[in-house]
Amino acid sequence: MKTLRITGVPEHFNLPWKNIIAKQPFSSRGVKLEWIEESRGSGQMNKAIRNDETDMALILTESFLQDFENGSPSKMIGFHVLSPLVWGVHIHGQSLINSLSEIENPSFLISRMGSGSQLMSYVLAKRENWNQNNLNFKIVGNLPGALEEMSADKPQLFLWEKFTTKPWVDSGDLKRIGEVPSPWPCFVMLASLKALDSFKDLILELRDLVYQESNKLQSSHSTSTEISTLYKLKKEDVEQWMAQTQWAANSEISTSQLEKAIKEMVSLGILKSELRLEEFLIPDGIQLVR
Repeated sequence: MKTLRITGVPEHFNLPWKNIIAKQPFSSRGVKLEWIEESRGSGQMNKAIRNDETDMALILTESFLQDFENGSPSKMIGFHVLSPLVWGVHIHGQSLINSLSEIENPSFLISRMGSGSQLMSYVLAKRENWNQNNLNFKIVGNLPGALEEMSADKPQLFLWEKFTTKPWVDSGDLKRIGEVPSPWPCFVMLASLKALDSFKDLILELRDLVYQESNKLQSSHSTSTEISTLYKLKKEDVEQWMAQTQWAANSEISTSQLEKAIKEMVSLGILKSELRLEEFLIPDGIQLVR
């Protein structure tokens, strides 16, 4: 039996994928689906694609495009989440800092270079009028690494999805002093060129099964309870998250929206130049609209 490996963060965004993979829809055709959770985020998943440690990944849009520009052997097969990701801006829970206006020399804890936790710091810096050239970064791997590294004595900022960190904000381990939404749809689905060469039709079939599951979850009254139980989040927080989140439900991609996002990433220094859509999108199997 062949194995198709899919990697994503251990967060509630990926429930549609986990539900479909649990059903093993291609086992009768000799293909096993393997779900791999990667707590270190998109930068590490880009590395896994390059190292042939995974075949597919659910990666932050900005992180994928930057890595593609730098030679990632992969293609985008569709969006996974169409809404922006709302990042919480966190510091140590006992810090005396209470607002972003009190930050003078921003220093960031990040999962790794090229991760969303690093790239979104440029979005925040632009909004807060900080000099991007003066930003400092320290790699901590993931959320547990940030919690271990943080000190109340120095205001090191940590950007992470606000509902994932909410339990630590509630406990007082973290303090959220701001939020910054991504200015584009937040998650893409991608597949390695090697995997597309071997499994393209099956990969697109799997993607469409996930779209069907996403559509079902978004219209089900029980989804918030399911997410709350599986991811140990308060139901009221999950309901708030669902109210502002839209999973992609089909293979439609807005070219104008994607082109606008690319222009914004160039202006922020995330990309060196404007990518052409035909460079990183699979040539068929998606529906382009303006």
